[in-house]
Amino acid sequence: MKKLISGNRRVRIADQIKRDLAELIMREIKDPRIGLVTIQTVRLTPDYAHAKIFFTTLTGDPRRTEVALNHAAGYLHHLLFKRLHIHTVPTLHYIFDKSIERAEQISKLIKEANTTRNYQN
Repeated sequence: MKKLISGNRRVRIADQIKRDLAELIMREIKDPRIGLVTIQTVRLTPDYAHAKIFFTTLTGDPRRTEVALNHAAGYLHHLLFKRLHIHTVPTLHYIFDKSIERAEQISKLIKEANTTRNYQN
């Protein structure tokens, strides 16, 4: 039972971090390398010491955005510390989420395979 409670707490904290970071990035970060960023998910370590922040971007180069976000991680950590009421605010690690790109590639391959199959029939 205790594991379930702590797991729910971790999910709630991760969701709050996700919401707060989305707002903070939009309002506080003025780095031109960071375009329109969407936070996809936040994964916390069991001890809450680290958080992997998976994001996608609609504009700009995803690699440059990742570098810029990791460069601003300390500042965002500081701002997050002011908002969250938890003992340990995790160190933030930003990672570009490639899952949407992969899904698009797979969809394209399936479509090509279906098209090829239809021509053979």
